[in-house]
Amino acid sequence: MQFLRALRDRVRRGEITCSVRLWQRPHVKVGGRYALPPGQIEVTALAEISLEDITPALARKSGFVGLVDLLKTAKHGPGRRVFLVEFRYIRPRKDASPPPTPTSDQQNTLNEAL
Repeated sequence: MQFLRALRDRVRRGEITCSVRLWQRPHVKVGGRYALPPGQIEVTALAEISLEDITPALARKSGFVGLVDLLKTAKHGPGRRVFLVEFRYIRPRKDASPPPTPTSDQQNTLNEAL
């Protein structure tokens, strides 16, 4: 899933946890994880809704000032079906960093062992 640059930090902070999309068919699945560096978002719910279900409150919850802003952004291609995607941001694990680079002495010892 792609997000406007202006919304990405708010998604990472957990301020935005849903998005409205107009698609021909769903482009995400519940449980799916999608990159939003440095972490990912995990889709927690997906529901097809109607245009009438999009309220000013839902637009604000999705990170937009109002309905017009949301609808201009939500449409992706020729899609007419409306989907509400709920998600959570998953921060990268701290222990997932690459191992430290060996010092030259450690590298020499490793080379000698091989």
